[in-house]
Amino acid sequence: MQQQRIVTRDEWIAARKELLVKEKAMTRAKDALAVERRQLPMVKVDTNYTFDTPGGKRTLAELFDGRGQLMIYHFMMGPDWSEGCASCSFLADGIDGTAIHLAHRDVTLMAVSRAPLANIQAFKTRMGWRFPWASSFGNTFNDDFGVSFTDEQIAEGRAIYNFDAIRFPMEEAPGLSVFYKNDAGEVFHTYSTFARGGEALIGTYHYLDYAPKGRDEEGLAFSMAWLRHHDRYDDDYVLDTKRSYEAPAKLKPGETVRSEPCCASHQLTSSAAGN
Repeated sequence: MQQQRIVTRDEWIAARKELLVKEKAMTRAKDALAVERRQLPMVKVDTNYTFDTPGGKRTLAELFDGRGQLMIYHFMMGPDWSEGCASCSFLADGIDGTAIHLAHRDVTLMAVSRAPLANIQAFKTRMGWRFPWASSFGNTFNDDFGVSFTDEQIAEGRAIYNFDAIRFPMEEAPGLSVFYKNDAGEVFHTYSTFARGGEALIGTYHYLDYAPKGRDEEGLAFSMAWLRHHDRYDDDYVLDTKRSYEAPAKLKPGETVRSEPCCASHQLTSSAAGN
């Protein structure tokens, strides 16, 4: 951490007020950008996607759950992954508290992954989450919305991610897609964001941006090298600055996705909290 200057209280207030001018300008710019985002044209979704949910098969229109707006987080969990992506899990840790408020603003917030529903349910149980999470296993939803890629696309560097052709290193990618349903039941795609566009959904990062050390990710081979699934933080936690992103291990024949917390300390904490 770079050592800040030590000043008097009056000098600090003067410096803080200078920064406040910039913060207010950024807030107004974000408000204006949000207006432009809402003014984007819409695309009608004609494909009849069907998803697996705990309540049975559901169409995209049925995922709205009686509301007019639907936000789907594209959670990275491939068909044969042993667990969900740690970075997506970092974001998902904040969904439960948000979803209940969004539901009262005519918005359903949920996740969708290509993993089979049984694998999703097991991992969701392990993590202690309650938000709705559907499986797109067997349909083209992930492909059509640019968050899943074939081996050929990866090898040839022709995956389309974040609206551009790039050499994406794996078969799953994160993102958020937003949909609107009119009174006639027609569904429209209104917005999608990918890559760092999803940072706005990660509350922990916003807290860290206020801290003296900030995100403290400089010097890491991968910016989220410090990150773990929330049930993997224990007394043996060590930061490996050279650690790169690693997709979850793939299931071996006969293996299933674990549904219990990884660390005994986390399990005890969860039990004590009544979770």
